[in-house]
Amino acid sequence: MSLPSAVPEKNRWRAVRALGPYIWPAGHPGLKRRVLISIGLLIMAKVVTLTVPFMYAWTVDALQPGPAYQGLTVAIGLILAYGVARILMQAFAQLRDAVFAKVAYRAVREVAIKTFRHIHALSLRFHLEKRTGGLNRIIERGTKGIDTLLSFSLFSIFPTLLELTLVSIILIVNFDIWFALTTLATIFLYGWFTIVVTERRIAIRRTMNESDTDANTKAVDSLLNYETVKYFNAEEHEANRFGKAMDIYARASERSQTSLSFLNTGQAAIMAIGLTVIMAMAAIGIDAGRMTLGDLVLVNGFLVQLYMPLNLLGTVYREINQAVIDMEKMFDVLDVPAEVTDKPGAPPLKVAGGEVVFDNVVFAYEPERTILKGISFKVPAGHTVAVVGPSGAGKSTLSRILYRFYDIQSGRVTIDGQDIRDVTQESVRAQIGIVPQDTVLFNDTVAYNIRYGRTDATDAEVEQAARHAQIAPFIAKLPNGYQATVGERGLKLSGGEKQRVAIARTILKNPPILLLDEATSALDTHTEREIQQALEDISRNRTSLVIAHRLSTVVDADEILVLVDGQIVERGRHPDLLASGGVYAGMWNRQREAAEARDKLVDAFGDQDPLTDLGSEAAE
Repeated sequence: MSLPSAVPEKNRWRAVRALGPYIWPAGHPGLKRRVLISIGLLIMAKVVTLTVPFMYAWTVDALQPGPAYQGLTVAIGLILAYGVARILMQAFAQLRDAVFAKVAYRAVREVAIKTFRHIHALSLRFHLEKRTGGLNRIIERGTKGIDTLLSFSLFSIFPTLLELTLVSIILIVNFDIWFALTTLATIFLYGWFTIVVTERRIAIRRTMNESDTDANTKAVDSLLNYETVKYFNAEEHEANRFGKAMDIYARASERSQTSLSFLNTGQAAIMAIGLTVIMAMAAIGIDAGRMTLGDLVLVNGFLVQLYMPLNLLGTVYREINQAVIDMEKMFDVLDVPAEVTDKPGAPPLKVAGGEVVFDNVVFAYEPERTILKGISFKVPAGHTVAVVGPSGAGKSTLSRILYRFYDIQSGRVTIDGQDIRDVTQESVRAQIGIVPQDTVLFNDTVAYNIRYGRTDATDAEVEQAARHAQIAPFIAKLPNGYQATVGERGLKLSGGEKQRVAIARTILKNPPILLLDEATSALDTHTEREIQQALEDISRNRTSLVIAHRLSTVVDADEILVLVDGQIVERGRHPDLLASGGVYAGMWNRQREAAEARDKLVDAFGDQDPLTDLGSEAAE
């Protein structure tokens, strides 16, 4: 499920509307009070701001020689008042920001957490098709966009509109309507020009965003696959891929800067013309005796004072548009529906023994290609059932269905008689432990990765799980022991060491149902034997479904199912299947011949398997 690259124009402000409940949160009267107090402080700051030009003008008139001269004392008093007003103007504005900060950053936090949780709730299908680096960038830019939108819209646009309204009223009352009309015309022309040019720049910004996302995705993907890049001498190829994405970003950035220069020049010209006309009108008024020098200073002060936020308004409008675009992308992710959901009021799974039943299960990833074609089998409580078969037969699909990463098209999957679609997903997954073929670890400590099986486990319980998984001696040799970091995706550990960590965290979870999904197929023969012993230990007295590639690992299973092209073609115990001379017997003979050939190589090279024991060497 791909993320949309562009957002329809009519939906541009959808993200702004969606943000409303976070700014005025239901059930949080304290936060609502903060919003009201912030608005009150904003109005007080603007009222004080409007007194500043008056004090400046009165000071000029007080010092003007002639009959109107009021003396130095009055002028000094007005100057002091002017200074106090400027201090209060900043104090109210800063206090407003401080009061509103809790509301703003709570909104950022709530939306970010909601998005993060939603992404984890999305189906495996979405995550198999997503681009991790790009998705991370979308969330990062979206949360920053919320902060930008709140800061600029509430404390730049609204205050400027309020100030413009009050200034227009003052100009009409104190002078005549032409001063107000000229001011409004200047502001209107300024705003119109800003919006028209900025609208054209939005497409450029979108291109910048998409190319930035693409470049980040390629960089993350390349760095995660560092070893593969080195294996194939592909450093230059990766640099070229990254460079092409950055070239697009650079060209878009150049166009953005050019258009920004044009925008800034036009804005400055409009304001300069408006200020010139206002000053000329004031000069004519002074010459006609209708205005004083103080009035000239007053109208100049008002327009200059308006010019400062208006000069910022161009930036504000651009930033708000960019914030809206960034937020749109994040809210688009939130709009992606979860493919697998709990039924309303679904109860938790109740496990007594842990019997697992697949009853006539039909499943397809895509409608035109059915993977499982009506398979049925039972894993009795405390027993072990193995599923074997060629690649692509649908073996690993069984584990994804049991974990309910996907819902089946028909049939039933039950645990102790309860259809897993009728209970909560969380409770199903809480009762199942898995040791996968490819164990991916977090870039954290060994202890953290083991404790992931049960996050509230004590250090003693973590160490006990490590001993049962036969990894404690290895951990003891590490410089920092359990606090040693395992690297990105666990790359500092060998394949066998990662599998032991996976076994340890499954032991710590202590689930009644165990899934072993080709847990040893990627390991060398020597490591496989050690891991197999640990797997047998944790499987004892648990309901175990083993998906196996190497048949030697499942000879003791209570039942073996042979899956071919989504259908069970044989079933039984190991000796019976060998005696039948069917598909299983043929697979067994081929693997035995390969094992004998490998044993000859081992005899020639010593204990180390020369073909497959490469993981430990790389780790060392």
